[in-house]
Amino acid sequence: MARNTIEVSEQAGVRYLHFASTWVQGAMRVQRPYALELTYTREMMAGLLLRDPPWPRAALLIGLGAGSLAKFIHRQLPATQITVVEIDPQVELVARLHFKLPDDPLRLRIVIADGAEYMLRGGALYDYILVDGFDRNARAGVLDTLPFYQACRARLSDEGLLAINLLGRERGFQASAERIGRAFDGRAVLFPSCDGGNTIAFATAGDPVDLPFVDLLARARQCRQATGLNLLPTIAGLQKAHCLASDRLTL
Repeated sequence: MARNTIEVSEQAGVRYLHFASTWVQGAMRVQRPYALELTYTREMMAGLLLRDPPWPRAALLIGLGAGSLAKFIHRQLPATQITVVEIDPQVELVARLHFKLPDDPLRLRIVIADGAEYMLRGGALYDYILVDGFDRNARAGVLDTLPFYQACRARLSDEGLLAINLLGRERGFQASAERIGRAFDGRAVLFPSCDGGNTIAFATAGDPVDLPFVDLLARARQCRQATGLNLLPTIAGLQKAHCLASDRLTL
């Protein structure tokens, strides 16, 4: 099992998780512990724009960090069963002690295991797989390989979507995108880089996504009203970066 020197700091009302480096592994606004503080975590939830509710029924998170995504899904999507795979048992302990990770074994299951090995051995299918796993130097390692992406594809349901945080892959960014594209027969899209340099990739091999701009706007407004999550800046970024061919998002 991986062991990191874990540090928790707090500044201006925001609590941060570090693995003995300057890289932020997670953050929580103390007065809003279940909101998504970091921009890239909000973008990783953009799958809510691409599928009709109630979705997802089952979500799998590779990498726990401060538990931001797990907490948001647990609080705002009460019909969703959540599995989190985290390689370091210390991270789970810190998330519970300092970042208000819920204790709800009926809906939120934490598996201490290597994320790549967990995916490669097969098993249950998921509607939403979110990959956000890095070491202290922001390296993804085996989580950025063709076999891993192929394993993710094999674990998706017909409505399944994969969301991947591509932070820290500047030199191999195009190679990462190509691997994702190969694993999903080209059915992948890179969202424009957000604050902090994170880029989120989405991919699917099941039911198609084909949404006009006006529908994306309507879904974003509904999502904001239902969950408090504002994805309107994400849609504006897609339009500005010319990611909407003929004013549609297709996947």
